[in-house]
Amino acid sequence: MQTVRATLVAAASAVALVVSPLAASAGEANSKLALTISVDGAIGPATVRYVKDALTKASERHAEVVVLRLNTPGGLATSMREIIADVLASRVPVVGYVAPSGAHAASAGTYLVYATHIAAMAPGTNLGAATPVQIGGPLPGLPDATPDKSDKDKKDGSDQQPKTKDAMMAKATNDAVALIRSLAELRGRNADWAEKAVREAASLSANAALQANVIDLVARDQAELLRQIDGRAVEVAGGDTRHLATKDAVLEAIDPGWISRFLAVITNPNVALILLLVGVYGLIFEFTSPGAVAPGVVGTICLLLGLYALNLLPINYAGLALMVVGIVLLTIEVFNPTVVIGLGGIIAFVLGAIMLFDVEAPGYRLSWPVVGITAAMFIGLVLVVLRSLRRADKGPVRVGAQAMRGLSAQVIDWSENEGHVFAQGERWQARGAETFKPGEVVEVANIIDLTLVVRRRPTLIGKEVRHDA
Repeated sequence: MQTVRATLVAAASAVALVVSPLAASAGEANSKLALTISVDGAIGPATVRYVKDALTKASERHAEVVVLRLNTPGGLATSMREIIADVLASRVPVVGYVAPSGAHAASAGTYLVYATHIAAMAPGTNLGAATPVQIGGPLPGLPDATPDKSDKDKKDGSDQQPKTKDAMMAKATNDAVALIRSLAELRGRNADWAEKAVREAASLSANAALQANVIDLVARDQAELLRQIDGRAVEVAGGDTRHLATKDAVLEAIDPGWISRFLAVITNPNVALILLLVGVYGLIFEFTSPGAVAPGVVGTICLLLGLYALNLLPINYAGLALMVVGIVLLTIEVFNPTVVIGLGGIIAFVLGAIMLFDVEAPGYRLSWPVVGITAAMFIGLVLVVLRSLRRADKGPVRVGAQAMRGLSAQVIDWSENEGHVFAQGERWQARGAETFKPGEVVEVANIIDLTLVVRRRPTLIGKEVRHDA
């Protein structure tokens, strides 16, 4: 009986050990999961990777919903379109939520709100101003290229003709209108106001957006947001309808990870330009001082990172070509100083840097102080080279036949008019018009075909200098 009792106890314990984890996992499976993606700042290539990875993770974990929290001034049109494509293809419902209070979803952020399955805003937020500014924006500080003919029109008595819009800007605007209207029609939201946000840069507050049917609801925080969307039916990719059960869902934030953070840093145009500059300087120092190793390694890594960032960003290839020409000219200037080549390299590099990034989106504008500092560093490099050249020109000759003249040499052996001498730590063949003894110190008068012409050292007699016969 004791044996049977012990066996039953052991079996019960084993069953308990097996059932407990299963029950716990079943409990976890039954609890609803709501994942949160936070987009703070400009939308770019790093944001695309972050959102794509988060949506993949949400699908793998069978999340009930993904909350895309937005606080952005806008960003790159290419990155925005990639995120919209991912949201539209998501099998997990995505809730666009402009938060916290004081946040905004401007420009590209407005398109993302329209693309999400459910759109919400926190009190004290706004969205809109979705006019594309990435293409066709004039360079800052330049005057308008279209002359003002109002005075002439008034004299002629004719009505003032509207200025002709830039063709590329018109194409970009019409394309943006078509995109946001299609998203509005897909989600059943206000398409007319969406077009107004693109063409007239219109904006709305949270309550005004709710009344205009731009968003679906206003929620103070994410917990209230989940309670309000509970029970709603949304259509996801593939035409399936999902009934949300988010009232008691567990909120979990998805961290962007170090790769996305790293991409966010290097895809900043100013950082990319600095990486290119450091890379070029490192390689120049390595070429001028072979064997230093560190400048070459650091320069190569920075140059590759800068080129990778350029590959992710929309760039002007004419500007990139000018920068390459400037770098080549400055490299030539280092090895063959001519001043003109150096100045040409500086001008080409600065103009190329100004033209390089074909971006006017918020958060992706090239900083003029960075361009100025870059130009100053290249000018400094040219000045250092010119100073070294001037110092070398005025200083004593250190190499060649001219440097050998007047040096002392010690006779090693001598026969008639030729022999060998020791000069500057080396054994030289020598000849002269006189006869010398081994060990005697002579003076180098000239060098002809690697043969030293020597003579006796001059001696002072009074104030005159003469050579001993």
